[in-house]
Amino acid sequence: MGGGPATMIIMTYAETMAALAREIDTTCRLTGEFVLRSGRTADEYFDKYRFEADPRLLDRVAAHLAPLVPSGTEVLAGLEMGGIPVVTALGRHTGLPCAFVRKAAKPYGTARLAEGTELAGRRVLVVEDVVTSGGQVVISTGQLRELGARVDHALCVIDRAEGGSALLAERGVALRALFTRADLEAHRRR
Repeated sequence: MGGGPATMIIMTYAETMAALAREIDTTCRLTGEFVLRSGRTADEYFDKYRFEADPRLLDRVAAHLAPLVPSGTEVLAGLEMGGIPVVTALGRHTGLPCAFVRKAAKPYGTARLAEGTELAGRRVLVVEDVVTSGGQVVISTGQLRELGARVDHALCVIDRAEGGSALLAERGVALRALFTRADLEAHRRR
């Protein structure tokens, strides 16, 4: 028998979360010249779809989101567009059925706002990739409530901490986030 004892590397929860935050930031932060929605230009851009398009990274994100799902949740509702891949991966980890929520009901076929499992009378967790102002989550939550869903929580991967949590709280929705923008910045590789 040659060699020494096997070495096992054990990461603490904090180290695991820091590594995941770094990987999301590294995957999504692009450099170059970008025109922003406001018309301004920037030399850095955070492309959130890059972590959603990486199946291994998205799976790790979903595994860490799963413990944040409130007990009693019956349906996961992903918001178009970024919330849909997140909710699908999260459904794999929780076993909960999913619904895919459009920004507006389509005028053909089923003409539904939410596709997938039924929502009426069920406790629904709204899932989004990134929350900034919270505006779309507020709109979608209102629409889901009109359909009979009971919505009192939302879950996102990244809370940009630009007022979304407070706006949702005013509407009776508690926001849970895997990371804040500050978390990503704190663990960024420089």
